[in-house]
Amino acid sequence: MTREKSDCVLEMRDVYASYGPFAALQGVTLAVEHGEIAALVGPHGGGKSAALKAICGLLPVSSGDILFEGERVNGLPVEKLASKGIAYVDERRLIFASMSVMDNLLLGAYSRRRRTADAALRQDIQTVLKLFPILGERQRQSAGTLSGGEKQMLTIGRAFMSAPRLLLLDCPSLRLAPILVKRVMSAIAELRDHGITTILVEQNVKAVSHIADHGYFMEKGRVIARGSPADLLSRSNGARLVS
Repeated sequence: MTREKSDCVLEMRDVYASYGPFAALQGVTLAVEHGEIAALVGPHGGGKSAALKAICGLLPVSSGDILFEGERVNGLPVEKLASKGIAYVDERRLIFASMSVMDNLLLGAYSRRRRTADAALRQDIQTVLKLFPILGERQRQSAGTLSGGEKQMLTIGRAFMSAPRLLLLDCPSLRLAPILVKRVMSAIAELRDHGITTILVEQNVKAVSHIADHGYFMEKGRVIARGSPADLLSRSNGARLVS
């Protein structure tokens, strides 16, 4: 693997990728520094989720480079990227429905349990329960019985338990009530304090305007605007970002 000097946690350099004959990414370039929250915003089908899948290895890159902490990671298998500290949370909120909330959280730490002290794992559990108190109340409950918002909190909490350095969140506010959107976004912002860099996908820039450092407006597989959420809203295409 090629090691390059970089201050960025994640860089995409002129990345192209396709779903069969469909061009999902067409020359995407972006950079995210340590501790930042970057939002990929724009209409459905614009390439936002495809960008996350390319980063975590679920979508093969046909050309261009993806660098994680300065290392070119194109072509590495999903499990290798996960072991390097990249955690992906799917928009489908995949959980082990028949298992308890606590067991789901503990499974999130499976890959690190042999090298991590029990005290550290317990501390991480307490951090998750502080971020999402409702999970503490539901910890013995079957995960499949949780509400949509609670499942979203569980998937984020389970990703945190893997000790990620880069967290990829696909549509964390999808189908959530406004009050739950605020709660989830607030928790995502708090993850900065734990050294986690986050890239999240949203269709509506207002949902992330108070937590994101940078926004990338994507359409037809390309980044066509970038800047702070306020910058994006002030541009001529701002109306499409809040539809």
